[in-house]
Amino acid sequence: MKTIKMKKKNLIIIYFALLFLFIPKQAFAMHIMEGFLPIEWALFWWGIALPSLIIGLRSIKKKVKDHPELKMMLGLSGAFAFVLSALKIPSVTGSCSHPTGVGLGAILFGPTAMSVVGFCVLLFQALLLAHGGITTLGANTFSMAIVGPIISYLVYKGANKAGLSFSVAIFLAATLGDLSTYVVTSFQLALAFPSEVGGIMASFAKFASIFAVTQIPLAISEGLLTVIIMNVLTKYNLQALKMLRVLSKEGR
Repeated sequence: MKTIKMKKKNLIIIYFALLFLFIPKQAFAMHIMEGFLPIEWALFWWGIALPSLIIGLRSIKKKVKDHPELKMMLGLSGAFAFVLSALKIPSVTGSCSHPTGVGLGAILFGPTAMSVVGFCVLLFQALLLAHGGITTLGANTFSMAIVGPIISYLVYKGANKAGLSFSVAIFLAATLGDLSTYVVTSFQLALAFPSEVGGIMASFAKFASIFAVTQIPLAISEGLLTVIIMNVLTKYNLQALKMLRVLSKEGR
């Protein structure tokens, strides 16, 4: 049994290692790039993000203190988000889209803990991959690491209460969490750069439509991949999922 578990862990490590080979050296994807936002908006989003990060740190500290064995699972959630959100896919008009990977961590650890994990992911991407930026880190954290996980978590819980299957609940949570990130980012850009004709809503429609072509299939793909990862975890790390109350019904 231990041999099977070790083999599976090795496969997961190899999987992520292979994905890292395809990470671009420079990324100018949907993360808002350094210096793009006016300073007042950059500071505004930093102010909005900071309280969530403080709450998230307390949440992680409590979970890790109660169950130290969950550290590896927390690291897996961060690695999953880092790899997926660092992959850029060409979109229209020379722009790019990418998955977010936050749904997995939000389902496992909740949205508050994932805000900190997502922040760390975005920080390392800004420093190592020129993906996003420091001044825009607050805005990117709010869209991808705060709103995205909240939507994923609420959708997952709602799907469970509605009696949907485990896989369907995971798929909907990851897919809609991905899409919500891009809706919020489009709104952030619209607030900072309202259109001369039509104002904020016209600008929002423009930004959102640019990324819709590639982002919808990307969100669906992320949902399917998250289902696969969760099924693997269910098969080989069931006890950890019960600790996190992800499989409360199945556990009973």
